[in-house]
Amino acid sequence: MTVREELIEVRKRLDGIYDHREREAVILLIFSHVKGWGRVDLIINEGKELSTFTKNEIDGIVDRLILGEPIQYITGNARFFGMDFKVGPGVLIPRPETEELVDWIIEDCKDREDLSVLDIGAGSGCIAIALYRHLAFPKVLAIDVSEVALKYAEENSRIHKCKVDLIHADMYDWLPAKQSLDVVVGNPPYIAPDEAADMDVRVKDFEPYEALFVSEDDPIRPYKRIEEIAIHGLRPGGKIYLELNPRFAENVSSYFKSKKWQDVEVRVDSYGKKRMMKAVFRD
Repeated sequence: MTVREELIEVRKRLDGIYDHREREAVILLIFSHVKGWGRVDLIINEGKELSTFTKNEIDGIVDRLILGEPIQYITGNARFFGMDFKVGPGVLIPRPETEELVDWIIEDCKDREDLSVLDIGAGSGCIAIALYRHLAFPKVLAIDVSEVALKYAEENSRIHKCKVDLIHADMYDWLPAKQSLDVVVGNPPYIAPDEAADMDVRVKDFEPYEALFVSEDDPIRPYKRIEEIAIHGLRPGGKIYLELNPRFAENVSSYFKSKKWQDVEVRVDSYGKKRMMKAVFRD
């Protein structure tokens, strides 16, 4: 079978699982993982014969995709902020909307040196590492309750040559040193259980439940705890940045306003959804 024939077969098998654009992106990731090829390589080699081994490897990946497994877990890699991050079962896959949150922080803080930054809910380390690489000589701490996630964060920090201080702790039982921080960033679990029915199987059935879902009784509880951590740890004038569930964006912003935070601002993402919030701590 030629590369062209295999491409036709793979497209047919993935049709209906992804929209056209996402399907083509996934196919590129498959061939990059198996053959190290990019888009141009696919065009150049489309008339060549595929070995039985390579075809079986590609078909095995497609089998897993059809069952809903994320391509990032299959390849062990996810792109975030122009960098490759190691990921796998037990760690949240970095999201494009989170890049917009990081962009906002860098936009605000790019002219400041030696900032002390805390990332609450490190996951793969993508936020902490992106900030370390794009801010001027920051000190970056990152906390996560998951040992699995922290192993990925540690590996990614090593790959990208970043000195991120990783802390294994439950945020509900931990506080930073008082007034030791300039920036706090949080991307906590924020999906309510009743939203699961409308979620993609690749997310709800494969990514870690505890990194996605919150209690139905108090869906903004993680933000309340992050607020307590930030109040304790931020210096006067320090800033907090949060990724939000658009459904609860007003609840979170109202809560921060009630706690006397200043300049509370909610921003929409590239899809027009209320996805991010910033607030300033005034002692």
